[in-house]
Amino acid sequence: MTSRVWAMSMEQRESLIKAAFEAKQMTYSPYSKFPVGAALLAADGTIFKGANIENASYGGTICAERTAIVKAVSEGHKSFIALAVVTDVPSALSPCGMCRQVIREFCAQDMPILLVPADYPKPPGDESEGKPGISAGGVKDTSIGELLPDSFGPEHLELPRTGGDGRT
Repeated sequence: MTSRVWAMSMEQRESLIKAAFEAKQMTYSPYSKFPVGAALLAADGTIFKGANIENASYGGTICAERTAIVKAVSEGHKSFIALAVVTDVPSALSPCGMCRQVIREFCAQDMPILLVPADYPKPPGDESEGKPGISAGGVKDTSIGELLPDSFGPEHLELPRTGGDGRT
């Protein structure tokens, strides 16, 4: 499900980034030792936090981004303004492929995704300043459309199909 893209204020942006850092404190990552926090801003202003929750059976692990989305959707929210993701790495890291597909399911392709470095905010004059897509503090501003080009989404299920013999 995609939804309308809403404008995000600077205050909302900072609150979202702060919430992602707070979420990272709740991680359960004894196996990878790679904590991740995510915060998802719903259209009504609610922020949903998510942390990665690992499992000894690695397939049972859920990433921070998916945790935040599942929490939001299970509470009835399906329209989102932005997503922020932070790790312990001092550069902006992108969501995994599975998270990208889940984000694609519930977020507009041009919805802002903020990839936040662990040492946010980076000081003025930092080497990341001026790089394409990098905004104040060293945040990489992107979207699911950029992270998952030519993606498959719910709207593709409504396209006309041909039978296995080439006929419609």
